[in-house]
Amino acid sequence: MIDLQRRLVAEALGTGLLVATVVGSGIMAETLTIDVALALLANTIATSAILVVLISALSPISGAHFNPAVSLVFALRRELPWTNAGLYALVQVLGGIIGAVVAHAMFELPLLQVSAHVRTGGAQWFSEGVAAFGLVVVILAGLRFERKAVPMLVGLYITAAYWFTASTSFANPAVAIARSLTDTFSGIRPLDLPGFVLAQFTGAMIALTLMTWLLRVPNAGNLPINPEDPA
Repeated sequence: MIDLQRRLVAEALGTGLLVATVVGSGIMAETLTIDVALALLANTIATSAILVVLISALSPISGAHFNPAVSLVFALRRELPWTNAGLYALVQVLGGIIGAVVAHAMFELPLLQVSAHVRTGGAQWFSEGVAAFGLVVVILAGLRFERKAVPMLVGLYITAAYWFTASTSFANPAVAIARSLTDTFSGIRPLDLPGFVLAQFTGAMIALTLMTWLLRVPNAGNLPINPEDPA
């Protein structure tokens, strides 16, 4: 059993590297191209790639949540003590903020910033709910049926969600908070942050409710390829 201190460090480290990648790749993309679509594509590829790497490398230590909404889901599933879930969320937020500062330092930008990028409105909030919903669905179903594939499943889902959601799929309260502290390509105004965070938690809770019912299948680990065939 890995002690709590090391699990917390893993969560902070993973979230920090994730945010550094999101912010840093956005800065690099914006510097190298004036085409917004190409910049978003570069941002997408970098984010998805680092997710696969971080989940693969750190999940044996902490579970690789890197996301307060995901930690809340596991607390509600009684797979993570509530005190630990609160500490996970705290270090995820702190790690994310440090990740944004690190990205700024790498590109010789002011370390402390406040974003002025407007991201608001019903479509944006709904998109964030959908993004977080899908992420939790993928995680829970992946853990049930294809545990070894979870890093790739999450990375591929985020790749898609960057492009099929109007919000470009933050899907993570800690990342959203960190992105409010960068006035670069990936930023979000602090004023717009509460709507995003509320939508993310709401989407995650709806996904948990659905998947709790959907995955309640006898002998689920031995299901045939066609569920209508006898096991």
